Amino acid sequence: MTRQSITLTDPNDEWIKSQISTYHEYSNKSELINDLIRQARRADMINQKLALSEASGTVNQNKEDMLKEFKEKLK
Repeated sequence: MTRQSITLTDPNDEWIKSQISTYHEYSNKSELINDLIRQARRADMINQKLALSEASGTVNQNKEDMLKEFKEKLK
């Protein structure tokens, strides 16, 4: 993994801290930020796939196969 240093605005830092303390799903800021990035990447892939599908007029995959593909690409 690559170590990064980022600067957060005060409201964003407070929101991240509250997510960690309230939901206990993440043990630190890095875990939460990595999850947010994964969610954004997933949304981007879905939007790209939808745009291609809309442009072509047809879809060759069912929703389960599309989801499986997205999850594989995020690993």
